[in-house]
Amino acid sequence: MNYTLYKTFGSHLKKNDGVDGVLFTLWAPNAINVSVVGDFNDWDGKRNYMNKDIQTGVWTLFIPNLKEGTIYKYMIADKNQKIFMKSDPFAFYSEVRPNTASIVYNPFKSFPWEDKKWLEKRASESLYSKPISIYELHLGSWKRNYNRGDGPGDGREFLNYREISKKLIPYILETGFTHIEILPLTEHPLDTSWGYQGVGYFSITSRYGSPEDFKYLVNECHKAGIGVILDWVPGHFCKDAHGLYRFDGAPLFEYENEILGENPTWGTANFDFTKPFVRNFLLSSATFLFEHFHIDGIRADAVSNLLYIEYGREKTGLKNSLGGDANLEAIDFLRTLNETIFKLYKNPLMIAEEATSWPLVTAPKYKGGLGFNYKWNMGWMNDMLKYMAYNPCERDENHNLLTFSIMYAFSENFILALSHDEVVHGKKSLLDKMSGDYIQKFDSLRMFYGFMFGHPGKKLLFMGGEFGQFIEWRYYEELEWKLLKYPQHDSLKTYVSKLNEFYKSEPALWGKDSTSDGFQWVNHTNHTQKLITFIRKGEHLEDFILVVCNFTKNEYINHSIGVPRMFEYTEVFNSDKDIFGGSNLVNNEIIKPMNKELDDQPFSISINIAPLCTLFLKPILKKGGI
Repeated sequence: MNYTLYKTFGSHLKKNDGVDGVLFTLWAPNAINVSVVGDFNDWDGKRNYMNKDIQTGVWTLFIPNLKEGTIYKYMIADKNQKIFMKSDPFAFYSEVRPNTASIVYNPFKSFPWEDKKWLEKRASESLYSKPISIYELHLGSWKRNYNRGDGPGDGREFLNYREISKKLIPYILETGFTHIEILPLTEHPLDTSWGYQGVGYFSITSRYGSPEDFKYLVNECHKAGIGVILDWVPGHFCKDAHGLYRFDGAPLFEYENEILGENPTWGTANFDFTKPFVRNFLLSSATFLFEHFHIDGIRADAVSNLLYIEYGREKTGLKNSLGGDANLEAIDFLRTLNETIFKLYKNPLMIAEEATSWPLVTAPKYKGGLGFNYKWNMGWMNDMLKYMAYNPCERDENHNLLTFSIMYAFSENFILALSHDEVVHGKKSLLDKMSGDYIQKFDSLRMFYGFMFGHPGKKLLFMGGEFGQFIEWRYYEELEWKLLKYPQHDSLKTYVSKLNEFYKSEPALWGKDSTSDGFQWVNHTNHTQKLITFIRKGEHLEDFILVVCNFTKNEYINHSIGVPRMFEYTEVFNSDKDIFGGSNLVNNEIIKPMNKELDDQPFSISINIAPLCTLFLKPILKKGGI
């Protein structure tokens, strides 16, 4: 295992016999000839041939007098003398698309990091017993550079990483999220792939500036107390001519068997995990991002595609050496990846997007798990979005969609994700998915978010969801910020901000996310009224919150619900407040308990519940204890 291949391969500024220059190192075992080409030699492949180590298939060449910023490619000839012009798989910087050349860049030079306190704090805190609320975003369409001709951004369609930091960080602090998760920034040729079909696994995309600029963004986030997660794609890569596909004229990074190597779902190629170099290539990419950009975590995309030999394709009967459908080498890679990252870095977030029922995704290797520490809860997301799309009168017979997730909520460490994938390709925006008229859609979305923040699991929301973007996400234009001029949208943003603030302040909502002793149903069977009630519990017996959700358009006055303790209660949060765009049917007075059993609880209380509303109640603890 080698998780620092980037220290050897690629282009490195070196001194040879007292002369400054660049040492190029490339793995291309099937090539007959390789030369380095660029502006420095008029792209003439006959001037700078590389030298091959026959045993390893590694090519090297030192070219004197080249400097940082030099543009280059590899001209590769295969056994049939067919010529390929390839970017460097280990490039640290690349040209802005549509250009595809690599750029000599020194990633090891000093950067004035100021995030020591953040990294020390991260190292000292358990991720499981802290609030995590993630804002997922695509940098190219969060905000765009629409001020061309008025300053340093002239002619650029995208904001620079530094410009983004000045806008994004105050916004994240205002809205209360704890982390940002950025769609892939590894270099990729096609905007429409959103970054998920990459070519440069060590090259932060130049669309938004230089690697130094991205370090600046991460540094400023950390100084502001915001964690940074990157989406990362270890399963497949794009087939563009300058990239990894058939890199030296033959399948190299992908499987030789086309059934395994081709990925028809995305029109990409699958990494071949039987090859040690490919495994080390990806392992090195992950450690490079942590080491040199100080990121706090990665979300591994499409993990299901790695776990199964024939995932998402027509079945051909291919089996592993044990006669099963599991991709044993890919599974071993994932375990090694997680073990390595957890060994090298303190308390990173290693998140799996895994859409099947594969067990123990977030269990350690010694327990037979894959070793991630979080997994997106795709089941909860699918069930709830389906449920919320139903008209309330249709929800009776689908009540299981609302409650089933608790059956497996503690089988993994989950993140409840309302991601970019749910607001594209005709699926509608989150707001537009809600049933009802204009006002009811907002009421429903606030109620749904309230239920989400009460439900066990960390949280993730894709950009635009915080203010109710009506149209689907469009990667080629910025969010509909103009909607904030309208009261309902502005109030929804206020609601999400206050919900995040409330969530972070209440340990009962996050301290026991992954254990069943942190949750208790009060009433989950009331499918006719479509009211559910549950308790989230903290470390101490008296530290609990009662969550009440009304999934109908009916209001309930003086409605009785069971409670576990003979306390007075107070309403601490309500999605129907007028400042959030609601009708303000709230419980302002102290709520007195009754010595009457209800909902299998020894006591009960009577409250008002607005239509399409989530509210939170807490016991009032007397000074000096109970």
